[in-house]
Amino acid sequence: MQFKRKEFLVVLTLGLLTAIGPFSIDMYLPAFPSLAKSFNSNIETIQLSLTSFFIGISIGQLIYGPFTDRFGRKKPLILGMLVYMLTSLGCLLVHSAEQLILLRFLQAFGACAGMVVSRAMVRDIFPLTESAKVFSMLMLVMGIAPIIAPTVGGFMLKLGGWQSIFITMAAISLAIFIMVIIFLPESKPADKTIQIKLIPILQEYFLVLKNPVFLKFCVLGSLMSAGLFSYISGSPFLAMDVYHISPENYGILFGLNAVGIIGGSQLNRLLLRWFEGVKIIKTASIAMISCGISLIVAVSLSAHFILVLIILFFFVGCYGFINPNASAIALSPFIKNAGFASALLGAMQMFFGVLASASISALHNGTPIPMMSVIAVCGVLVFVISRINVKVHA
Repeated sequence: MQFKRKEFLVVLTLGLLTAIGPFSIDMYLPAFPSLAKSFNSNIETIQLSLTSFFIGISIGQLIYGPFTDRFGRKKPLILGMLVYMLTSLGCLLVHSAEQLILLRFLQAFGACAGMVVSRAMVRDIFPLTESAKVFSMLMLVMGIAPIIAPTVGGFMLKLGGWQSIFITMAAISLAIFIMVIIFLPESKPADKTIQIKLIPILQEYFLVLKNPVFLKFCVLGSLMSAGLFSYISGSPFLAMDVYHISPENYGILFGLNAVGIIGGSQLNRLLLRWFEGVKIIKTASIAMISCGISLIVAVSLSAHFILVLIILFFFVGCYGFINPNASAIALSPFIKNAGFASALLGAMQMFFGVLASASISALHNGTPIPMMSVIAVCGVLVFVISRINVKVHA
């Protein structure tokens, strides 16, 4: 898929919008101890600011969806970017952990606008045969975030304290805001027939959820996201507590596994020249379930960490094959209400991810078995659901 300069700038801008959420999550993680000390609090309380961010992203997407269909894509996006910039700067003024938790919740409301609009715009601009390739390219940009964000956050922390991290977030969002104004076209005009009232909104979401194509591929993508969240939430314990890897080396290994997502998504883009997205998902589900079962066996036998890391690398790589195709196919039936569909898709993926992370915490027994079990269950479900026949129209 070859892009002209204009199309490239559009895709790049959409990719950066998609990356705002992950970047906002990973960039301030190195500052947890500093934040706790500054507010005379503890890391457990500071971690609630991460939880509030996840909640804000989940709820915010469902709110933005109807507005992007009613008022067009760019106006709600511009509003969301302004909210993100202002709340990022607002974090500089907080004097307690509780205030930070609230500001991060509001910051997430701004961040999720880019996530909803970027998916909806891909659906607006590109046909199904091309949209999966575009989603793979967005994942290239998004996959870089967890690699560089902690490093940037650590550097800014040393340079100017935790406040400089939020200044950086505001500066980055300002640059993306300018790109949105200059490069992004309005891909959908305002639609006055869409009502911004609770009952009609809920009815519209129900209609989206009833669509068999959306339901199948939304659940597939959400289960893959749940597997990825399981890895993200369980990997610190696995690496540092079980295998005694230093925090510095853990950060490097975490970044290397993010390369698996990037590699998988870009290989997926090439495979789409010859294979349909449905077939790629079915094949990737075999790899996913194989990795899940292999991980349980490996940790049960106390296998060397390198072997476990290699299996995790291939498991994470499955995300690059499954989610771009699942997202493209899930959104394909929708034109008028693509914003609703994009919002529900994102909220479902986040909900499944948080549920998986909570399950690992609830099942924690001092071993990596709960983490690997949740990953394996996600793999089994993806394998089974991917084989349910649903008619997909190109």
